[in-house]
Amino acid sequence: MIVKPQELIARAKASVDCVSPEQARSLSEHQPNTVLIDVREPGEVEQSSVPGAINIPRGVLEMTVEEQVPDHDCPVLVCCATGGRAALSAKTLKEMGYTQVKVIDCEHLGIKTAFAQ
Repeated sequence: MIVKPQELIARAKASVDCVSPEQARSLSEHQPNTVLIDVREPGEVEQSSVPGAINIPRGVLEMTVEEQVPDHDCPVLVCCATGGRAALSAKTLKEMGYTQVKVIDCEHLGIKTAFAQ
């Protein structure tokens, strides 16, 4: 059975918690140990970065996340340009044992605005 990418993303979004940019900012303000991970490629981040985010591209997430986020119980917010890669990444992080993972479900400009200093 062939599963299209849109279906994989829909399944991933259904299996993780999604929050708006405003909810994400509120969570990070109330839980200072919150980690914001941007799973876009470095070239995308160079063109438009999200304030306070660490960049771990989706393609290397599983191999590198524990180096930058060793605490599996800290709150983790995951973002990308449209939410698809973030949902897939959040699902993977949950499978890896991260307990407080949420996807910021919005267009990138919304994230950037919500996290502007």
